[in-house]
Parts: sequence; C-alpha cells; structure tokens
Amino acid sequence: MKRIILIGYMGAGKTTVGRQLALNMGVQFYDLDWYIEMRYHTRVADIFAEKGEAGFREIERNMLHEVAEFENVVLSCGGGTPCFFDNMDYMNSLAETVYLKATPEVLAQHLRMGKVERPLIKGKSDEELLTFIRESLEKREPFYNQAKHIIDVSLLDNYDKIAISVDLLKETLGL
Repeated sequence: MKRIILIGYMGAGKTTVGRQLALNMGVQFYDLDWYIEMRYHTRVADIFAEKGEAGFREIERNMLHEVAEFENVVLSCGGGTPCFFDNMDYMNSLAETVYLKATPEVLAQHLRMGKVERPLIKGKSDEELLTFIRESLEKREPFYNQAKHIIDVSLLDNYDKIAISVDLLKETLGL
C-alpha cells in the first residue's frame, strides 16, 4: 500500500507531477482542492469568500483527514495545507511526503504561464508577484521542509522535464 502526498508552493507543479506519478504507478490521484470542491459542490474561492480563511482551513483539514486515509493514492495539497493545525505531522505519519521545491523566480514564471485563475496573485505586476512569493515562501518553508523528501522541480517547463521529475520522484521514493 502506498500513500504519497505532494506539498509545495502554488505553481510548483504538484497537480501536474502528481497526476503523472499516479498514472505511472497505476493508483488514484486526488488534488485536495478539487476534492473539497467536489464534496462541497462549490469552488474553493467561494468557500474562502463565505467562511473566511479560518473556515476554509477547518474544512481543508477535515477533507485532508478523509482523503489521506485512502490507500494506494497520490495526493496533491494546496500550498497552505501543511502550514495549519497539525497537518504536516499528520501527513508525515501516514504517507511519504514530498516537497516539490522551486525558486521564487521559477514559481513566478510558472504562475504567469499557468492558465488557472489564482485569486491571491490576480492583478499583481511581475515585481509584486516575485515579492509576494518570496515573502510567502519565507513563512511556509519551515513547514514544507518537514517533508520526508525534497525534490527540486525548478526545471518543470515542458512535458519531457515533467517526465524527468516524475522519474526522479519515483527513484527518491524507491518505486
């Protein structure tokens, strides 16, 4: 039985790498934000707007406890998930946790290229985005660095490099 939980900042490629890793392993893939949206029949942004961050984080914690119990799964968490409650300790107790690490510059590039609307960064200039990422990472990295494994994914900018990152992940995890 395998449980692999991917953590890291938004734009690090958790969903992209996680989906590919699950496919390679022949196991189920879940993105925690998508799981929350499916269970609550509403968007994460709407939950945030209605219940505030504290309300959302409580829901996120409950859904993490639900989906992390699944067997033979790769789970991609939201960027803030490891930073609240005892989430990081909980994930480490159940699964192989992997921090997909990238530089602020690479994260900014990924987020600019990404097609996903992200409320936290909407309307920011390139310079503002980079400053925002640096400041956020400074707060979050103490949590991210508690992962059992850390993989540099700074090269994730095309499908060949995604495959290389998945292979490196599998090698690191002994799969």
